[in-house]
Amino acid sequence: MFIGRKVITSILVLVIFVVSACATRYQYEGAVTGGAIGGVAGALLDRRNPWRGGVIGAALGAIAGATIADISTRGSREVYTVGRPVEYRTEDGRGRYRAEPEGEYYRPNEYTKCRKVRERVWEEGRLVKDTVREVCESTRYERGY
Repeated sequence: MFIGRKVITSILVLVIFVVSACATRYQYEGAVTGGAIGGVAGALLDRRNPWRGGVIGAALGAIAGATIADISTRGSREVYTVGRPVEYRTEDGRGRYRAEPEGEYYRPNEYTKCRKVRERVWEEGRLVKDTVREVCESTRYERGY
């Protein structure tokens, strides 16, 4: 039993290093939220060994949370670029992500151009997330000689 915990802990640490190596701020937030929810759910579902269930649930939740955050970031950038709604679906049809532009471009300062993007996520036909995100493009100016 003791060796099993070491193996599970090693796998969890490896997953954390791989996910954190190239993650953005949104992916970190998604991984933390998914890991916390997955850990609690796993501990509750594994009645024989709640620690094992918690660790496995946290690892799977962190990966799922980071993936959802990545899809959200990619979708909002695509909406910003093309100016039309974007929709992604899972292969089995149970999950759906939709992003659409809200209003026109506005300029908070002279160097950036921003647009609000409404994001919605459905799981099995139920709306689970409905947020408005601000996506900005900054213009880079360099001095030339």
